[in-house]
Amino acid sequence: MDTTDDRPVHVIGGGPGGLAVAAALGKLGVRAVVLEKSDAVGASWRGHYDRLRLHTPRGLSGLPGLAMPRSFGRWVARDDVVRYLEKYAEYHELEIVTGVEVTRIEPAGSGDDWLLHATGGRRLTARAVVVATGYNHTPRVPEWPGRDTYPGELLHARDYRAPAPYRDRDVLVVGAGNTGAEIAVDLTEGGAARVRLAVRTPPHILRPSTAGWPSQRTGILVRRLPVPLVDRASGLLTRMVMPDLTEYGLPRPERGLYTGHKAGATPVQDVGLIAAVRAGKVEPVAALEAFEAGEAVLADGSRIAPDAVIAATGYRQGLEGLVGELGVLDGRGRPVVRGGRAVAGAPGLYFTGFTNPISGMLRELALDAPRIARAIARTTRSPSP
Repeated sequence: MDTTDDRPVHVIGGGPGGLAVAAALGKLGVRAVVLEKSDAVGASWRGHYDRLRLHTPRGLSGLPGLAMPRSFGRWVARDDVVRYLEKYAEYHELEIVTGVEVTRIEPAGSGDDWLLHATGGRRLTARAVVVATGYNHTPRVPEWPGRDTYPGELLHARDYRAPAPYRDRDVLVVGAGNTGAEIAVDLTEGGAARVRLAVRTPPHILRPSTAGWPSQRTGILVRRLPVPLVDRASGLLTRMVMPDLTEYGLPRPERGLYTGHKAGATPVQDVGLIAAVRAGKVEPVAALEAFEAGEAVLADGSRIAPDAVIAATGYRQGLEGLVGELGVLDGRGRPVVRGGRAVAGAPGLYFTGFTNPISGMLRELALDAPRIARAIARTTRSPSP
């Protein structure tokens, strides 16, 4: 005869990864409590800039147990993603506690339980914990020399919403990833007087789809192939279908697409960048190195004096304070395991959403959720004495 372990599983983070795991656990009869530090699910999505749309098609972006509505269109807008997450939590009747931030996780000292330290002096005990606080957690702004003395406006891309405040202004966007490229285009369309894009490493630029075939499907197909093979094939294809922007200051990347992605450089989906660069509306410039005498100093030695600098310079996962003492992070501060695996010595501790796969983040979250749920469910029942 078996007895059911009714201790809750705590899921930290009410974004798509956390909600998907909670729903998968519920389907297996395991009680899951989602702890979300903000006042609603999908907080990260709510904070993104207004024009954002998913770079993955709707049909490959849904979470387990509830498809995204066809009415959202093929490329789902930010606000519709938020609505979907709200509906997902309601549909699966998830148990969500908002306004609670978990600051540290540690062994409870008895059995394999975990003790969670949270706001308001809370001490929560769980039989398993799933950390789903997100890949884009803590904005990263480089410590540029002279940064604190720069007289212009300096903000991280997370604080950018719309182009209206920058109309008729000179703006430097730092970082040529998807966020920087899209914000640069948004600024030109919103009436900025001048938009420059500071580029350290030229990105691979892809069309979201070609002849109806989404680039994400290609990413799914090639993700387990040898990196050199994917580099060669993608290089040939890119030269065939994508224009060379070298004369505009944006040369083709020297390293292969998959090699770059493995090193953390995600290919850029073209949502207007190519046209804007060719039209002279977005001007690629050298990387930002420092601020001096009210000017931005670039890597080629040139100096410019923009009215505002928007740093699309990425994020840190911010896990050190939460689990840094448990030996579960690598040298970059990311979990050493993912999905349905736990680190030896930390049974019952799982992570989801801390990679940026070429096959699409939401798809990987959807695949991770049932794996994690099954791993946890295997410990749900224990033999009765």
